[in-house]
Amino acid sequence: MSENNFDIQSPPCVLCGWTDNCPEKYGEKRTYVEYNLTLHNYCLLMSSGIWQRGEENEGVDGFLIEDIRKEVNRAARLMCNICRKKGASIGCVAPKCKRSYHFPCGLQKECVFQFMEDFRSYCWEHKPVQIFSDKESREPSQCTICLDLVEHLPLYSVLRSPCCKNTWFHRECLQYQALSAGIFFFRCAVCNNKDKFQKEMLRMGIHIPEKDASWELEDNAYQDLLQCYQHCDIRRCLCKNGRDYNKPDSKWEIKRCQSCGSRGTHLACSSIKSWEQNWECVECRSIFAKGKYSKRKKHSLAPSEKMDGTTCLLEEPSPKLPRQSPGSQRNCLLQHLRMQRKEASNILKELKQQINTKTTRLNINTENIWKSALKGFRQRNFRPTNTIEVKFTNCKNRVKTDSFTGSKHLFFHLLMLHIQNSSLFEGSSAKNLSVDPQALKENLYFEAGKMIAVSLVHGGPSPGFFSKILFDCLVYGPENVKPNLDDVADAGVAQTIKKIKYSESLSSLQSTVHDCYDFLAAAGCLRPITSLRDKDMLVNDLLIHHVIKRIISPLESFRQGLKTLGLLEKMEMHPDAFSSLFCHKPENLSAEALCDLFTIHSSTDVNKVGAADFWMGYLQDVESGESVVTLQDILFFVTGCSSIPPIGFDPEPTIKFLPVHYPIGNRLLNCLELPITRTYENFKNKMEFTIRNTLRGEKE
Repeated sequence: MSENNFDIQSPPCVLCGWTDNCPEKYGEKRTYVEYNLTLHNYCLLMSSGIWQRGEENEGVDGFLIEDIRKEVNRAARLMCNICRKKGASIGCVAPKCKRSYHFPCGLQKECVFQFMEDFRSYCWEHKPVQIFSDKESREPSQCTICLDLVEHLPLYSVLRSPCCKNTWFHRECLQYQALSAGIFFFRCAVCNNKDKFQKEMLRMGIHIPEKDASWELEDNAYQDLLQCYQHCDIRRCLCKNGRDYNKPDSKWEIKRCQSCGSRGTHLACSSIKSWEQNWECVECRSIFAKGKYSKRKKHSLAPSEKMDGTTCLLEEPSPKLPRQSPGSQRNCLLQHLRMQRKEASNILKELKQQINTKTTRLNINTENIWKSALKGFRQRNFRPTNTIEVKFTNCKNRVKTDSFTGSKHLFFHLLMLHIQNSSLFEGSSAKNLSVDPQALKENLYFEAGKMIAVSLVHGGPSPGFFSKILFDCLVYGPENVKPNLDDVADAGVAQTIKKIKYSESLSSLQSTVHDCYDFLAAAGCLRPITSLRDKDMLVNDLLIHHVIKRIISPLESFRQGLKTLGLLEKMEMHPDAFSSLFCHKPENLSAEALCDLFTIHSSTDVNKVGAADFWMGYLQDVESGESVVTLQDILFFVTGCSSIPPIGFDPEPTIKFLPVHYPIGNRLLNCLELPITRTYENFKNKMEFTIRNTLRGEKE
């Protein structure tokens, strides 16, 4: 069957007999020439004697052709109680009620049709009604959709919001809004409640189609909002091809300001050596500089200033309440993060059980980490469940077999740095998703999510750069997240929203809204301003649009990528644990952490206590800066990784005291073999000489 074989004529609907073609009232009218059938969609849905017995692609939306013909024959014997003509296929479901009617006749007689569950219909006597109390005001108010007056009366044409007591609508206005917004965006126009509002409207006969909003389906509807800033604003641009020239993966690639995103520079024009290096425009640097200066200018109040009682109350906390020091607060936070990271580590170890012994080789060029990683992840034989081996193709010396693990750690580290500073994200330290149309077209948000999931399960570093709002959108769903001003990455947008939020009078608010008309219209946030309280809802609408709605497409694509290896499901089950990995930088290495990481093994003829003292004393010297190497150098020497990955190491790092002349780092086994010495000085000299020269050779 083909739905495109429409007849040029407009024959009547076989169920109701009407020739009218009004999709808003009767649903889409379609003619199926090969079956000699013309149907209003709503007439078919609401008919009492037919059910969808087929799949969606069978018959007419799952209604089999033979069933439709049987229903037409059944209705032909029933007379409509309204127009007194045959063909009444819809009956009232109230017990003992035998009324039947056509769908258009039922609308005229103010019957209620419920487009949910069993698609029930109620006649004009048994239809559900909304209950109004006598205490409620009977004075007319504005319909919040069309802004015309609506009477506060129990009429079929009037509906009241179930979530806002004094909010009233015209039924017709609500129906048109529901058809336009669809099930994902239809909600109360005042408080944005969705579940309670939709449930009541469906009960009262409002049809909410299961489709995306009409404005989301328009081609290139938001094309202007998807444009990324591509212009070099440096005073002396060095590019011969002009300020707008942008060549990716070269020194003439344009990098946007990490704070505002509305200024740019060629990498060469600002002497930026790599894409991973951050850059801020002059305007943002000056703003941050002023902020630091203003903080330094703050001083303690003079004695004369402290005479006022209010000031004293603000300055001095109550002596009855013990005040927690900043240091103890920080220690509590660190302790909490450690517990959450430990929980996340155990979960990642569970996910790692999916990894099999079959290997996939990734050939990586460190000078173009993203391009080579993308190529590797998209190759036919790549499977996230395979063991990953990494070979750097631009290294002069071939990588040793036992350093594949170290290469993998380095690869994931460089890849996470690139993703963090790529055009897929915006913001400074805590980042949200940006809207890059080219990245959407190439499905790069999905790939980035997939890479982060694979990295975490395969022993890579934690991202640590997600904003709280982005993480919450991922694990709780964007519809359950409430953004605030700090979540707006664009400084200009944030400034405009601040003007509205901090308006102190109705006149200043209306003036600001008038000045920002185009800005509000582009965001779809135009609403009547009748009181100063309206600004709160307006600000909320703007925040939801700019922080959440604008990035819905990238967010969904990114979420699909994070589902790789079951990571997103675990994130949704354990949000606090994974928040410590996604929203917080890993804790700096300490001597204590490194000491706890390694398990000491020694033969029976070695003084285990004395050897361990040398090792712990050396770690403390390194931590206090009394060494030419760092704690990261020691960890890298043994494992090939400069930080402890969230999943931990496999196998777990060990230390062996053996009769060797110099320390040996076995990265295949994560084992550090240490020499047995008589004095601590001799032990320290051997450690520093070996580690420093080994790492220097690897860097060269």
